[in-house]
Amino acid sequence: MENPENIRKPAAAGTFYPSSAGALEKQLAGLINKTAVKTRCIACMLPHAGYAYSGKVAGETLSRVDIKDTVILLGPNHTGYGAAYSLMAEGAWLTPLGKVRINSGFAKALLERSKYLAADNQAHIHEHSLEVELPFLQYLKPDFQIVPITFLGDDPAVLKQIGKDIADTVIGLGLKDSALIAASSDMTHYESREEAGRKDREAIKAVLALDADKLLKDVSRLNISMCGYAAAAAMISAAKALGARSGKLIKYQTSGDVTGDYESVVGYAGLIIT
Repeated sequence: MENPENIRKPAAAGTFYPSSAGALEKQLAGLINKTAVKTRCIACMLPHAGYAYSGKVAGETLSRVDIKDTVILLGPNHTGYGAAYSLMAEGAWLTPLGKVRINSGFAKALLERSKYLAADNQAHIHEHSLEVELPFLQYLKPDFQIVPITFLGDDPAVLKQIGKDIADTVIGLGLKDSALIAASSDMTHYESREEAGRKDREAIKAVLALDADKLLKDVSRLNISMCGYAAAAAMISAAKALGARSGKLIKYQTSGDVTGDYESVVGYAGLIIT
């Protein structure tokens, strides 16, 4: 029997997305592009706001991704709970669409390799940044496992080393063809559409260039309120170590495209890395 304490219950169902399976599937059906051509990606970057705002970006992006058997989810820790670099290593995550199991073998191998990641559930219990990606993944691929990691710290050397540790674990376990890295991040928060677009273009260029150092410097230099920049930097490091050569922006929009308020928007970007 699985320990009930290792079942992570949804924290964002009923707020960021519907809490019933039927309503959730109906919304996802309207956000997925069923005619999109799948690409074998090494990594991707997705937004994590409420589906009404960022769901089209996430849906359009993941519709183009050949989702692998193991998805390594990297996202920001908004809550402040738990370890600076936190990995939930055992159990399963529950959504209205069912359970998604953690790849505990991968998680334990990664913990053994990394001197920075800590096995920690506390950082994940109330955090939405990884959870909101799961229903999209479940809708598109019924059977997969996850490795959920959140970032509260942002030391550049640590982020790049964690990325390298992820890549080395993928290679060491022979999973290069069956693991996908997905970074979860929204872009600029609560600035005008013009200002958000200006800042977000610079951050997006750095991610597409697979330049973690430039991303981190631009976030600091331009004061870009991109919540998942640390996760994106680790993703870039891992993707490069796995042979990534290029990135592509699939969709960018802001909350203003939904609300009509362009004075204070949040930016959302969906990218794939091959």
